[in-house]
Amino acid sequence: MTIWVVSDGRRGIENQALGLAEAVARELDNPARIERVTVRKDGFVTLPANSHPDLWIGCGRAAIAEARRHRRVFPDCFFVYVQDPRGRYSSFDLIVAPAHDRLRRENALPMIGSPNRIAASQLDEARARFADEIDALPAPRAAVLIGGASKRYRMTPKIGRYLEERIAGLLDRGVGVMATVSRRTPEAIRKRLAERFGSDPRVWFFDGEGDNPYFAFLAAADWIFVTEESTNMILEAATTGKPVYLLAMDGKPGKFSRLHAALAAQGALRPFLGTLETWTYPPLDETRRMAHAVIDRWQPAPQ
Repeated sequence: MTIWVVSDGRRGIENQALGLAEAVARELDNPARIERVTVRKDGFVTLPANSHPDLWIGCGRAAIAEARRHRRVFPDCFFVYVQDPRGRYSSFDLIVAPAHDRLRRENALPMIGSPNRIAASQLDEARARFADEIDALPAPRAAVLIGGASKRYRMTPKIGRYLEERIAGLLDRGVGVMATVSRRTPEAIRKRLAERFGSDPRVWFFDGEGDNPYFAFLAAADWIFVTEESTNMILEAATTGKPVYLLAMDGKPGKFSRLHAALAAQGALRPFLGTLETWTYPPLDETRRMAHAVIDRWQPAPQ
């Protein structure tokens, strides 16, 4: 079985389609070959050699135009799109859409958020791989996942100071901190956090250099703090079943307030009001649920 994952190659976009493809392969218990197809900014695409997709999964605007072309070449392939294709609904056999987008189409299925690549085995492997570094930190431990500016949010110097205070407050409580910034984090804030916490033995501050311990942070954390603009990191945190707190940004959530409310209703998400609470909830498993929906539509049971 061959699955094509089509996107513009941006990590946050590609990982949604790739996460769904990997989940489908796991649920079928099938040694699928997953091929990544990247659409460059100039529109150039290099297709996999000697490859015929059985299942096509795309995400992002660049994938929408490719779907129309690929349907003509591969008429027997099953086409799935992640997110809202903005009017091109007939190009896809199935659309996996965020519930907060409120898309109503016969071929659309809503889910909380979007697919991700998190799997229990992946978290366990990452925790074991970075065991020495993590065990050197004080326990209990908190992961602090820091994103950056988006269409709705800004990461201002004021927010930088707020993040600094949050990490310092955790340390004052005796909590070990595993903090990571992203490529969207402003350089001034990245530098400020690194200068204050980079050499603190109670903190593992990851600034992008070397092997990425992100999955290990999720696996080892007793609490997870996430900047509120990053829907992907919030959803990944919620797959762990561990307490998740939002870190405020400068801006307004708009439709994403519906996503935050859905995660709060699931028991995953709470605002941080100064007290560290411990609670449990069923880990968010929407990617697996959508994988089964894809399989059911693509390979319906015989009548």
